[in-house]
Amino acid sequence: MATKKYTVTLPEELAEEIRAEVGPGAFSAYVTRAIERQREHDRLGELVERLEGEYGPVTDADLTAAEAERREIEQWFAEQEADTPARRDAAAA
Repeated sequence: MATKKYTVTLPEELAEEIRAEVGPGAFSAYVTRAIERQREHDRLGELVERLEGEYGPVTDADLTAAEAERREIEQWFAEQEADTPARRDAAAA
């Protein structure tokens, strides 16, 4: 991707804190990733607005059901990962 230099004004304390964490050579990459994440967040917000406009707001019951499903999926993946070494051992035998 082509790059172009821009001048932005940041709070000094925040900028120095980030520079100390990532080093001076990685500062631009850090800021780029932060902007990309913000753009993704903004787009997700737009999608939520559009979907809620079409289907209505998300209810507490919807959130509870989605959270339960997420936990089930995480559990399934955890079980698959735990089972993988056993499969490798059985296949090697």
